[in-house]
Amino acid sequence: MKTLIKNPFVVNEKSIVKGDVLIDGEKIIKVGGTIEADDNTKVIDANGLYLLPGLIDDQVHFREPGLTHKATIETESKAAVAGGITSFIEMPNTVPNTTTIEALNNKFDIANKTSYANYSFMFGGTNDNLEEIKKVDPKQVAGLKLFLGSSTGNMLVNDEKLLEEIFSNTDLIISVHCEDEDTVQNNLNEYTTKYGTEIPVENHPLIRSEEACYLSSSKAIELAKKTNARLHVFHLSTAKELELFRNDIPLKEKRITAEVCIHHLWFSDSDYKEKGSFIKWNPAVKTANDREALWEALNNDKIDVLASDHAPHTKEEKLNPIYRDCPSGGPLVQHSLLALLTKVKEGKISLEKMVEKACHNPAILFDIEKRGFIKPNYYADMVLVNLNQTTKVTQENILYKCKWSPFEEEVFKAKIITTFVNGNIAYNNNSVIQNRFSKQLTFNR
Repeated sequence: MKTLIKNPFVVNEKSIVKGDVLIDGEKIIKVGGTIEADDNTKVIDANGLYLLPGLIDDQVHFREPGLTHKATIETESKAAVAGGITSFIEMPNTVPNTTTIEALNNKFDIANKTSYANYSFMFGGTNDNLEEIKKVDPKQVAGLKLFLGSSTGNMLVNDEKLLEEIFSNTDLIISVHCEDEDTVQNNLNEYTTKYGTEIPVENHPLIRSEEACYLSSSKAIELAKKTNARLHVFHLSTAKELELFRNDIPLKEKRITAEVCIHHLWFSDSDYKEKGSFIKWNPAVKTANDREALWEALNNDKIDVLASDHAPHTKEEKLNPIYRDCPSGGPLVQHSLLALLTKVKEGKISLEKMVEKACHNPAILFDIEKRGFIKPNYYADMVLVNLNQTTKVTQENILYKCKWSPFEEEVFKAKIITTFVNGNIAYNNNSVIQNRFSKQLTFNR
């Protein structure tokens, strides 16, 4: 059957227009105006609702394989579609690290059997896998991920000569986690001398400092300019780093782009007192001034992409009182869109600009085929939202395997009604549909 979505406010390509959208199979076939239904058409009344492209989250950690006590592709992709995220790009710091073609193919096999959202993966770079990097098919893999600060397993790339070799020998988009490891370790030693094992978590943004972020980001950008590599800097957290990026050319012409994540736009260092290690991320949540600068850069196009950096740990792990043993990261995919819509209601960003950064731009930046827009002949990945209802986050409605959220008890100023994945209803009225409709993302390169 065809599906006709009647009378939504369609948010797409910098406009909001009331009109119908017709789906046939996996694809959108008509957008706008009044579309008549025939006998083979299911009609959805969306009057008063907003229809957005499904979000494309370019940075998630779904923990499979090897860390499945924290999360799995199945559990977290269910949470994603419940949160209006229809496609994700997952990171390589699993166990084993995704640094060989064999490990990459294993993850594709898992996602093909269990994912509820469309999927792709990044391939990980190390100090010794350049030959494997050269084998990666750019039409099947989102990009290359490099950790320029410590991470799981063998993924810290700190050999400057090798970095230049990697930057010079791949056409893949190179996405980087930028924190200077020497600076972080020196700061950590200083606070360990001061506090021993009882470092207060409030010192996290001083240990993983502005200096550590800026030093690493600036080096990566300098190297990208030298080698003409295509560089994407993940999860900016400081105002200082913003001077490194441009907003005077269109996204398609940029060789160096940037992302910001929900937690760096929502929280500040004043929240550590209440939230403690539940908002411990790398890079750290920093000052309110940094947060405001990130919002400004998002709106003025120095920052190109919105993402979650969803990175769950068990509640027991996050409650570890010893700072050095408490892992960084937290679950976000179920609540990212709700948080953003709340900020739309509060006037921090327009709905059109939010859709540009969370839906359109990831598709453009990664050359994702036929996703990220509400257009004829594009895959029908969409989400219906109600901006006049609210959603309270409770233990009972959290879908993450870890069963906690940094947003617990938050009342968001919107509600996600229905999520479509490849033309099928994947989530509706508080329930994930148990059938899976996902596809592997492909890239127009």
